[in-house]
Amino acid sequence: MGEARGSSLVYLLLIVLSLVAFGFAIAAERRRSTGTIIENEHTNATYCVYHSDVATGYGVGGFLFLLASESLLMGVTKCMCFGRPLNPGEHRAWSIIYFVSSWATFLVAEACLIAGATKNAYHTKYRGMIYAQNLSCETLRKGVFIAGAVFVVVTMILNIYYYMYFTKAVTTPPSHKAKRTSSNIGMAGYV
Repeated sequence: MGEARGSSLVYLLLIVLSLVAFGFAIAAERRRSTGTIIENEHTNATYCVYHSDVATGYGVGGFLFLLASESLLMGVTKCMCFGRPLNPGEHRAWSIIYFVSSWATFLVAEACLIAGATKNAYHTKYRGMIYAQNLSCETLRKGVFIAGAVFVVVTMILNIYYYMYFTKAVTTPPSHKAKRTSSNIGMAGYV
């Protein structure tokens, strides 16, 4: 019996969806909104004018593609809880380790992407006029989307290993100890 490998289509979809999420995260970092201080000559009000809001859309796109990737994997493996039981052994242990690790990195990646998109949208759309002398236009800190992109790649790698070990743990037969033909201790009752 050959080694269990899992579906090539699942591997392909996991990689493609994760790489698209990675691309969106990188694009969001490159297109973060920047602000410039504008002074109204008539009212002497100083306010910030922010440029493009496209990074918010890219961040949300990365969030959704990573969510689709994780949903696909959890749907195929039935979240490791509802399908066939995993056979005891090292494949089950590695499957559990990769399952927990991938969920942890997935949550961090999603948090970075959605927090970056939200903060970027907040600065772009909701900044009003302020009467202040020392005004600085706040922008999203560099690296929020990059952190999300790094965790997207780590999540992708952990998801691939999780699926690989999950399929091995489900399909390989459990190892049994040697069967004894007779017992050494007689358990017959006294007559």
